Amino acid sequence: MDVVVVGSCMTDLISYVPRLPKPGETLHGERFAVGFGGKGANQCIVSSRLGAKTAMVAKVGNDTFGNNYIQNFRDNGVNIEHVSTTSEAATGVAPIAVSEDGQNAIVIVSGANLKLTETDVQRSEGLISSARVVVCQLEIKPDVTITALKLAKKHNVVTIFNPAPALPHLDPSFYVYSDFLCVNETEAEILTGIPVSCPNDSQKVISCLLERGCKAVIVTLGSQGSVFATHENPLIRHIQATSVTAVDSTGAGDAFIGALAFYLSTMPNLQLEDIIRRSGKIASASVELPGTQTSYQWQKDLPKELFH
Repeated sequence: MDVVVVGSCMTDLISYVPRLPKPGETLHGERFAVGFGGKGANQCIVSSRLGAKTAMVAKVGNDTFGNNYIQNFRDNGVNIEHVSTTSEAATGVAPIAVSEDGQNAIVIVSGANLKLTETDVQRSEGLISSARVVVCQLEIKPDVTITALKLAKKHNVVTIFNPAPALPHLDPSFYVYSDFLCVNETEAEILTGIPVSCPNDSQKVISCLLERGCKAVIVTLGSQGSVFATHENPLIRHIQATSVTAVDSTGAGDAFIGALAFYLSTMPNLQLEDIIRRSGKIASASVELPGTQTSYQWQKDLPKELFH
């Protein structure tokens, strides 16, 4: 197995609006769509479409949204041996507003995602131990996420941790068990209390996060690209983003992380800088298309040079 993702499944309820509403304001939307989302599932689907052998460890409700989600994993070639259902909660949902300039605002109702237990993850130890990369986020219970990261490191599996939604007082062990910590500028500020508005602001944030025990830190900055540093080379390096016309930025961060997992698992001999640059190009391609998983392209539809 190349990539195992332990995380969330959400059904996206997307409203397209002229602009994001102000507090207390009602706006007329232009159209509505239902799609597949959730940070964990998004990242898994991206890795799978790029060509990685992927598996998901997750929980959905015993309902129409949940049944549809399991079929969606099948349609995308994802191993679902450890995707279980529960009657105790509905499948997670995410109402999303997307503005004409491609910005978004999202509310998540976790539902069945919070019913995924440490026992569920421990049952998947055989799967996790077979992986090259394990990816985790924070849309499931933090204790469940840390269990997955610990299991991965027990078996010397590379870990990617995306602490989103970010928590200001994160258990310090999360950093110790994270080979790659990947955050956007907002999440970086929540974790460290240090604002990041441009690449030059990132050194202090990244140094702070590296000191907490991660081996590498990547901060994504949207149209400004990304910055990264490692424990061995703590001076930040800035990678410019590809210039694109944004249609819908929903899920772009997940595209980046799914691509990162793909490259680390299937092309590990590439330089980290090259892996991050290629992952950024795949994320940039996703913002040119509407929707979340509908914006993720298959390997055959992307430039061949990204895969050599």
